[in-house]
Amino acid sequence: MSSSSTESFEVETSNFYYYYENYNDAPKPCSKESVKRFAASFLPVLYTLVFLVGLMGNILVIVVLFKYKRLKSMTDVYLLNLAISDLLFVFSLPFWSYFTIDQWVFGTPWCKIISWIYVVGFYSGIFFIMLMSIDRYLAIVRVVFSLKARTAFHGLITSLVVWLVAFSASVPELVFRESFDEHNHTTCKPIYRGNFTTWKLFSTLEINILGLLIPLIVMMFCYSMIIKTLVHSRNEKKNKAVKMIFAVMIVFFFFWTPYNIVIFLQLLEMIGVLRDCQVSRNLDYAFQVTEILGLFHCCLNPVIYFFMGEKFKKYLKMLFKNWHLPGDICQWCGAHITYHTESTNSFHTQSTGDQDAL
Repeated sequence: MSSSSTESFEVETSNFYYYYENYNDAPKPCSKESVKRFAASFLPVLYTLVFLVGLMGNILVIVVLFKYKRLKSMTDVYLLNLAISDLLFVFSLPFWSYFTIDQWVFGTPWCKIISWIYVVGFYSGIFFIMLMSIDRYLAIVRVVFSLKARTAFHGLITSLVVWLVAFSASVPELVFRESFDEHNHTTCKPIYRGNFTTWKLFSTLEINILGLLIPLIVMMFCYSMIIKTLVHSRNEKKNKAVKMIFAVMIVFFFFWTPYNIVIFLQLLEMIGVLRDCQVSRNLDYAFQVTEILGLFHCCLNPVIYFFMGEKFKKYLKMLFKNWHLPGDICQWCGAHITYHTESTNSFHTQSTGDQDAL
């Protein structure tokens, strides 16, 4: 997976030699100077914005979880891990931001580590969104089974599995990423020795399948069953629940599908199916835009799973009750509540039909 838009800036003529038996059939190098200039002025600002918003939002989620929720349910465990995933994701952005402005000055070890952290955050974040969909499915559709299944212990076990899968899927970043000089410019990107086409194909399919196809299928199944159950129930909050469910699906699909489509098209370019230079430039522009779109998704996770829920508004107001400005902000966003201390039981009680956890 590309951890930075600069990976696609330089098109090496030698790369094309993998795909053409006749040297004379190889395409001429395609200039990407305009793409690099666009990235240098466009990406650092957006990387910084995503970093600041994602950092503040997800830290708030973690603080609220530890201070008020106490991690006594499967949902709380998944929310915590999702916030940690997003923090890993945004942690790498200052490095890529500097890279787009100048060049990679942090050496090969940090090139590998930062790329690995970025990809681990990418996969784990998507996997935990998928797990939360399953959690909601069990809570609403399989109510009796969920009484035994939806425990904090089971949440911890499945979370460990997710982290192991994310770490394993990200190993190629540690193996292939290197910092090296290219056209008097130090860069950080994968160097696939041996069969370049095979590794690039594997990398792209891995992202498309693990990062989009499987999670999307699972989410569509879970939420379609949830909607079917809620439509036939007499729950007064079902309309709000259905809206939040659609929000989760639409946001995930909207923010990540374009990115997956672009990297698949870039694969077609690299294997020689797409050869036009202007098409190549347009794909580089599209890659930058869709990557930023995907990055913004980690900023929206706190909004989707917390800020739209009444309970989080209450906890946030309690957290900021001695801070005048944040209190005004909470009142502005609609959190008009009365301060009171809840009992420990009220914090820890699981309700299989509770829609605020969405």
